[in-house]
Amino acid sequence: MHIHILGICGTFMGSLAVLARELGHTVTGSDQGVYPPMSTQLEAQGIGLMEGYRAENLEPKPDLVLIGNAMSRGNPEVEAVLNRNIDYMSGPEWLAREVLRHRWVLAVAGTHGKTTTTSMLLWILEQAGFDAGYLVGGVPKDFPVSARLGSSDFFVIEADEYDSAFFDKRSKFVHYRPHTLIMNNLEFDHADIFDNVEAIERQFHHLVRTVPSSGLIIRPANDVHLDRALEMGCWSGVQTTAIGSEVAYTTDWRAELLSEDGSRFMVVHHEQPVATVTWSQTGLHNVRNALAAIAAARHVGVTPDHAVAALCRFSGVKRRMELLAEIHGVSVYDDFAHHPTAIATTLEGLRNKVGDEPVIALIEPRSNTMQQGVHQQALLPSAVAADHVIWANLNQLEWLPALVTAWQGGEGETVRHYVGESVDALIEQALANVNGPCHIVIMSNGGFGGIHQKLIAELERRYPV
Repeated sequence: MHIHILGICGTFMGSLAVLARELGHTVTGSDQGVYPPMSTQLEAQGIGLMEGYRAENLEPKPDLVLIGNAMSRGNPEVEAVLNRNIDYMSGPEWLAREVLRHRWVLAVAGTHGKTTTTSMLLWILEQAGFDAGYLVGGVPKDFPVSARLGSSDFFVIEADEYDSAFFDKRSKFVHYRPHTLIMNNLEFDHADIFDNVEAIERQFHHLVRTVPSSGLIIRPANDVHLDRALEMGCWSGVQTTAIGSEVAYTTDWRAELLSEDGSRFMVVHHEQPVATVTWSQTGLHNVRNALAAIAAARHVGVTPDHAVAALCRFSGVKRRMELLAEIHGVSVYDDFAHHPTAIATTLEGLRNKVGDEPVIALIEPRSNTMQQGVHQQALLPSAVAADHVIWANLNQLEWLPALVTAWQGGEGETVRHYVGESVDALIEQALANVNGPCHIVIMSNGGFGGIHQKLIAELERRYPV
């Protein structure tokens, strides 16, 4: 079968392309704004990519078109699919029908941490000898591709609450029917499709409704929005996680920090110490991710001590505080953070790791929610752990410069904020604050105009080896 994918370079649709190719199908796809790591992964898989959306991309006529949720009516390729009566469906529906049916699905949902937690869980199962299938919304460093079929009954998937397609407005994760479900957290996001956080809580409840009574839900103990989703009805077992004494009652899983930056912690299960995680990851958000992954792995038979041993060898995920270069004492990182909570937890983790060493954050408010200004009041405070913050205004957002100009900061505020409207201006401002060894974190959920390699090239020019 010839399957053509619209929006193929998105992390989800690109992963579907890999699975379809592994199933033996001929796979092609089209997209625009193509950038790594997904574009390079697809090219390595021998999947044909077409730049831009045109009716001619559908020649020869494919047997099936999978339409990504970024596509809408008026797109020339979408219109051609409809006018020519070509068979089509959403990516989540195809995945559920062709891959997930009759498998034990371990799903990871939540506003933050889905990709990393999915990768952790997958790595634990891999080290335990499971040949699990998987789909990750990114590229795990410990695996060659973002998806595979696997030979076992188990399938690990990143479960996104975004809608399925322009013709199916249900959240993608409703299609997956997990037996083991991690719900990391729940906050307001995706303002382009959700009117308020209550609408997202309702979608998470729809997901909870699909978990069988023999299944398991794993969640943090102190999340009021998850409380509300579960209060609408829950028919499965639930286990809770926490760090230290952040909740007054006993939880099923707890982490006792042995290092402030989260690089060492003891895992405690039912108040019994299990083992110590010593790893390369930092930040309390990653400690929470790890606890959830350990609990989910136990549900399919991996003992907690084996899960801990695996996490000690976990390499992480591309674009999640990925160290790109170290040049003359300047460390450059790439991170996917695109929500104030993710920005805050990532920068706090780095601050705890590097102490008083200068931290410069280059942040692009790129998501639909960010560009609408929904989180603008929380935006500048989210970067308090940095010394200098440079906001990219590449899309000419009217509210962003005004926000920075009006920002007075809180008591003792020392962070300096700037706005740049071009990649070159952003790089110039960042390097103007480099006065010795420091850490530059580039944060965006897109390609950011190729700023990563341009910044590294300029550092190499200024500080030749």
